[in-house]
Amino acid sequence: MKRITVFDCSIIHLPKITFRAGNITPLHNNREIPFDVKRIFYLYDIPAGESRGAHAHFTCHQFLVAASGSFEILLDDGNTKRQVMLNKPYMGLYIPPMIWASEINFSSGAICLVLASHCYDKKDYITEYNTYQSLINQANYTITA
Repeated sequence: MKRITVFDCSIIHLPKITFRAGNITPLHNNREIPFDVKRIFYLYDIPAGESRGAHAHFTCHQFLVAASGSFEILLDDGNTKRQVMLNKPYMGLYIPPMIWASEINFSSGAICLVLASHCYDKKDYITEYNTYQSLINQANYTITA
């Protein structure tokens, strides 16, 4: 088993079917989305300068898309940080469990679409960064895909 890092978070180019009257991007479980989607939600009307997220999940996988506008995601695996920009509705970011993620620098009118592998469960969230770091640094704690 290998330890999950920020480099396991991948940008996925989604299919873009172009029509004269507009484009469409279809999404399928275990094809474009690398897991079975159990929950879909979206973030919008985020005031300038505000951030969202700032947590990790024990088991939930997430896939983020900038459905409109742009934003950045600050990824952290406890050792390395990586920042990714999403600004095209046909590109998404896969985030496996146990990666600390914060969505930042939202453009005006941005919409962040989130597809999740699990239904909401408060117990799956790690919301304190110090707790996250402690879990990551435990010698016997294994993070796997």
